[in-house]
Amino acid sequence: MSDPDLPIRALDRDVISTRLERIRERTLSLVAGLDWEVLIEQHVSILSPMVWDLGHIANFEELWLCQRIGGGSDLHADYAEMFDAVINPRPTRKDLLLPVARQLLEYMSDVRSLTLEILEKIESQTEPDLLDDGFVYELVAEHEEQHQETLLQALQMLDKPSYIPAQRRRLPEGRSLDNEMILIPAGACLVGSPNGGFSYDNERNAHEVDLPGFYLDTTPVSCGSFEAFVGDGGYNRKELWSREGWQWQTDSGAQSPANWQRDNGGWLARLMDRLDPLRRDLPVTHVSYWEAEAYSRWAGKRLPTEMEWEKAALWDDEKGETRPYPWGVESPTRARANLDQLGFEPASLGAYPQGASFYGAEQMIGDVWEWTSSNFIPYPGFEAYPYAEYSEVFFGDAYKVLRGGSWATRPAVARGTFRNWDFPIRRQIFSGFRCARSAD
Repeated sequence: MSDPDLPIRALDRDVISTRLERIRERTLSLVAGLDWEVLIEQHVSILSPMVWDLGHIANFEELWLCQRIGGGSDLHADYAEMFDAVINPRPTRKDLLLPVARQLLEYMSDVRSLTLEILEKIESQTEPDLLDDGFVYELVAEHEEQHQETLLQALQMLDKPSYIPAQRRRLPEGRSLDNEMILIPAGACLVGSPNGGFSYDNERNAHEVDLPGFYLDTTPVSCGSFEAFVGDGGYNRKELWSREGWQWQTDSGAQSPANWQRDNGGWLARLMDRLDPLRRDLPVTHVSYWEAEAYSRWAGKRLPTEMEWEKAALWDDEKGETRPYPWGVESPTRARANLDQLGFEPASLGAYPQGASFYGAEQMIGDVWEWTSSNFIPYPGFEAYPYAEYSEVFFGDAYKVLRGGSWATRPAVARGTFRNWDFPIRRQIFSGFRCARSAD
């Protein structure tokens, strides 16, 4: 039987309905214990009220599956504009006349009921490109999974009351790797999504790149290593920062990652409802691109490009081919990566030796998104599909690419070719990094 946490690969009604229902159960379980006042409040301007995210999830499903595929009429006519992310930038969403609890839950339920009804009747000749291999259904599924991570970002930032997970899975213990770096030899490799299976337009097409040799950290940078940077005055040493990064540091006044707090000369770190002494064996998280760049310079290294990151993560030099995951073709498991959300934090460094890539890089999938030095630009032969607003409008030098997925990313989204992007100032995301160094 197909794993409902993995991408839809065929227009199979049972597989599709099971996957959509499994995702919805997780979405609702994440917010089940929260009062309505908490859900409808916009806690920070760069994140939506959680009610908006929930309504947007349902409206996206209605637009693509009920209207586009099913030809159905609007279930709630004014929701199309209310939950349009382009019309309503994040800082303005608190001013919308958002639905109350019963209206929202009824709308989500009504959309899903119509989706499943249409699923029983669809013909393959209807919108064949969108239905091919169940593409549009996986589009809707991964859209909701991505918004689960957005919800978790908001939940991480809740203060009064802080978010207390209903259940919390124990993560595996790590092991010391002594700040090792691995050599990625010079040579050609393929990057980007191969034909077959679901991918977003910005992941296509697979193409060859020829890269010089470089060294890469075996694991993401640890809190302990980043603490040394902080202790060495890293935030106040202008020579370590780019011009834009120094401007950000000056304007923000940042002196530590976003989830750290001073405590009698030491540090506490916030992970959901926990405010505990800093665990130096965890990957540092909630850092901006500028902080990652400054640390890399302090360490005598640099950030990898996204092409370097993908080669280190997915390329099999012996077979001359790309792996679907760093460890091979097998599906993600709890022994290989931290992707099920229920740990509610990154795992210790060295916790997933079974998830190592061909070259020996570990934890490249899960735990923390990793900043790269690359701008978000199209691959050769890019074609916007199925809509320009997903990728094309964001291309340029305003956004930096992050790779690998975090503990809050679901397995289907955390494929090795997935390209995340954000402004280099962002710190609410579950972002960390690892460093590189040229081999010559």
